[in-house]
Amino acid sequence: MNESQQESDFVAQLTDIQMPLRLYVQSLLPGDPAAPDVVQQANATLWKKRGDFTLGTNFKAWAFSVARYEVLNYRKQQARDSRLVFGEDLEQTFAEEIAARDDDTERRHEALKGCLEKLRPQDRELLLHRYTASAGTLEDYAQRAGRSVGGLKVTLHRLRNALLGCIEKQLAPLEAES
Repeated sequence: MNESQQESDFVAQLTDIQMPLRLYVQSLLPGDPAAPDVVQQANATLWKKRGDFTLGTNFKAWAFSVARYEVLNYRKQQARDSRLVFGEDLEQTFAEEIAARDDDTERRHEALKGCLEKLRPQDRELLLHRYTASAGTLEDYAQRAGRSVGGLKVTLHRLRNALLGCIEKQLAPLEAES
């Protein structure tokens, strides 16, 4: 395999691991607003060390290991803060359990995308408006849509329940196999 193909394969694996990597780092830094920065640093380190990775081995385990060291480095830098910091043994236990857990986040994400596609366009638009950070308030949306805020809240509740049911229905055959 030539170098260009190896780099392309590496980029594909790095791209695929982004969501689990982000969730892993966030679980090791619960509530810490710097978690996205640590993920970014882990990505930079993974890229720098891409020559150390052997294609065909467990990329996720390797990436999580690198991310764990980035978390430890971040914590060392933050040691002067008076915030709660987990002991190294507890941190190691968390890291091992989270890495070993069968992470179904990607399957849930794909199921959510499929369920969103089944919704009516106006329902999808309402959900996207509600859960997009840059969107205006629900009151603004209600005025533009000519609906009451209370009615939109009821619709959002109904849509969330419908999405949950749809996701569970799609995942049920996969969970039965486990």
